[in-house]
Amino acid sequence: MESGEFILIEYVGRIKDTGEIFDLTREEVAKKEKIHSDKVKYGPVPFIVDSSFVIRGLNDCVKEMKIGEKKEVEIYPDRGFGKRSEDLVKIIPEARFKERNIDTTPGSFVTVNNFHGKILSIDGGRAKIDFNHPLAGKVLVYEIEILKPIEAVDEKIKAVIYYFTGLQSSEIDAKVEESTAQIEFKEKIDLPSNAKEAIADQIIKLVKGIELVKFVDSYGKPK
Repeated sequence: MESGEFILIEYVGRIKDTGEIFDLTREEVAKKEKIHSDKVKYGPVPFIVDSSFVIRGLNDCVKEMKIGEKKEVEIYPDRGFGKRSEDLVKIIPEARFKERNIDTTPGSFVTVNNFHGKILSIDGGRAKIDFNHPLAGKVLVYEIEILKPIEAVDEKIKAVIYYFTGLQSSEIDAKVEESTAQIEFKEKIDLPSNAKEAIADQIIKLVKGIELVKFVDSYGKPK
């Protein structure tokens, strides 16, 4: 694969020590492993080589593969989600959460100063919170298959949007006229202006020939 190339892939990601699946695109595997969820959108996903949207180990593996190839690869923490750090385990007064009616049950997740953490325990009015990534320190095993290249400009634009929103290609209208991309979401989605700006920046950076991005908001009579 060449740097900047757009492709469509399928994968299953497991934690090596336990075999637990933490992410996957294959619905049949989810059903077989009894982890299927109606809330999850299964199916192939776009991948942009060297785009920094995925962990380095996965990117490096895909970069060495060819269209149609399947591969299993182990990814160690230094090329995955990093090593665990005890400095990221903090003690915070439980009162800070109670005054905002935030659940402090051990095992629940909270956000503090834009950092997401898992509550490990509550003791003496103090919450012990782990701000490490849940997969930090884990050796990961990915089963990867590269299905086909993404060649159409509008599909490349949708691929970039996917990484920010999780929206599938069928949920986005993307029209290209000369060097301008016009984007409209088929279902109403509230994106702050800074998110739209970030998406536009990446489209201009990654999709050759696009110099201007416009977002279209449409409003009609309620059904």
